[in-house]
Amino acid sequence: MREKARERCSEQVQDFTKCCKDSGILMVVKCQKENSALKECLTAYYTDPAFYEECKMEYLKEREEFRRTGIPSKKRLQKLLTNT
Repeated sequence: MREKARERCSEQVQDFTKCCKDSGILMVVKCQKENSALKECLTAYYTDPAFYEECKMEYLKEREEFRRTGIPSKKRLQKLLTNT
């Protein structure tokens, strides 16, 4: 769920990352605006019931596939990439 939210808030993640890289040690003070925007975006997704259901259904599909095959989704994706 966290990873999907970070993907959808990619603009805020990039802004915050750039600010941190540019500010160095002073990032705590200088990047408050970017940090607040990122937190706001992520919190909006974390509290969205539709997003929660979407993530839950994706998780349940992955769990069902794992139970059927015994192969975690990450390894299954790696096998697909190496076989092509």
